[in-house]
Amino acid sequence: MSLQMPRRVKYRKSQRGTVKGNATRGNEVSYGEYGLQALQPAWITARQIEAGRVAATRFLANEGRLFVRIFPHKPISKKPLETRMGKGKGETEFWCAVVKPGTMMFEIGGVGAEAARQALQRVAHKLPIAVRFVARAT
Repeated sequence: MSLQMPRRVKYRKSQRGTVKGNATRGNEVSYGEYGLQALQPAWITARQIEAGRVAATRFLANEGRLFVRIFPHKPISKKPLETRMGKGKGETEFWCAVVKPGTMMFEIGGVGAEAARQALQRVAHKLPIAVRFVARAT
């Protein structure tokens, strides 16, 4: 399993931050004909993105094209269990993508509406948030 993560980063560790507001960019179907849109704010881990990608590509079986619109840029650090306070910030545990409501996460092109709906339904089962199926605005 080849999990995604940035090749280089300016800083190894980042602060948690808060996910506020709705997505103003990356919130429309741009590459395919159908998409999967987030309805809640969340951190989507690289493992969840990969699981969704594998589920969709297996279902599509070399028909159509899948576009993954999110990338895990954010390092999430964690301290080991039963560690006393102090001694600095923990090491990076995993990478995640910061997703706001409205973000288009996955897109599919080159297949019919029903096949795209079924493929994206399989992706939705791998994600920890509520999503919706959308078609390109014509």
